[in-house]
Amino acid sequence: MFFALPLMAVLWIYILAAVLPAVFLMRYIYRQDSIEKEPPLLLASLILMGVAAALVSILLESVGESVLPLLVDRNSPRYAIFLSFLVVAAVEEGAKFYFLKRRTWRDPNFNYRFDGVVFSAFVSLGFAAFENLRYVFGYGLLVSVPRAFLAVPGHLGFSVFMGAFYGRAKLCEDYGNRAGKIANLFAAYLVAVVLHGFYDTCAMVGSVLSTVLFVAFILVMYVVVIRLIKHEAASDRPV
Repeated sequence: MFFALPLMAVLWIYILAAVLPAVFLMRYIYRQDSIEKEPPLLLASLILMGVAAALVSILLESVGESVLPLLVDRNSPRYAIFLSFLVVAAVEEGAKFYFLKRRTWRDPNFNYRFDGVVFSAFVSLGFAAFENLRYVFGYGLLVSVPRAFLAVPGHLGFSVFMGAFYGRAKLCEDYGNRAGKIANLFAAYLVAVVLHGFYDTCAMVGSVLSTVLFVAFILVMYVVVIRLIKHEAASDRPV
């Protein structure tokens, strides 16, 4: 029983329950990068960028949650949609994207297209691990189980799409294709926001239909994400 364990042991159980799902997925992404592994210090800095993105998101989301009820009735079905897309998804994916690009765009280690997926995944999983710590310590150990199979892989899924477009944007820059670079950078952010917003909307509404859509969305996204990771890794090319 937890009450019979030393306080430090209980603390570590909580920490591991919150962090291990993200670590497991980081390891999976890292192993897919078969051509050239990224330096450990760079990957560690990306995890910290994810934590920074989470802290910024907390601040900006609190502002958004204060302003939104002034514009949309809380009891309106539109409220969950606006909150999911315009506050949560737009802010969180925007913060991740900002720190991702700021840290990696000019880094000499960004020399293969698949690096975009790796970098994006590590930022997003750093974000997810920090967010998980807040939930586990705030709501108890039991929340770690559903979040390990839903929230943390969800963040990875959004990041894989972001990273795929991000890597293509870098390739376009290498070819001198400025329009392609801008279009792919925009797609990297927009696709992640749409996926994240739909995920959160289904989770927030809580109706039978939204629950069915949520389960179907999760299953389809996981399959697509795994295939996308393998395709991007197998067709990797230098930039």
